[in-house]
Amino acid sequence: MKIGNSPSPEGTASPPKAEQRPAARKPEASAETARAAAPAPAPSAQVAISDAAKAAASAGTDDGSFDTAKVQRITQAISEGKFTINANAIADKLVANAQELLSARANKH
Repeated sequence: MKIGNSPSPEGTASPPKAEQRPAARKPEASAETARAAAPAPAPSAQVAISDAAKAAASAGTDDGSFDTAKVQRITQAISEGKFTINANAIADKLVANAQELLSARANKH
């Protein structure tokens, strides 16, 4: 059985494709048309952004922690097949970070 074809009752054959008439399709509204026609919902909450948040957003996050040259070196090493992953170093950092978070949490309480 082909996908999309419904099985024929036993003893009858489906008419050839040329004899089949496609079913009339109703014009469907696109999602954009439906959204444009629907009224906008009323706001359910009011949000206020603090001056500190506005200042932080406008200041950006350029603290120098992103090293473009390092990213290029790593990208090149990966593309050349020379990049190796030190799983022990990653595991050590994860454990150290977890210990730091747990101790900071314990000191809060």
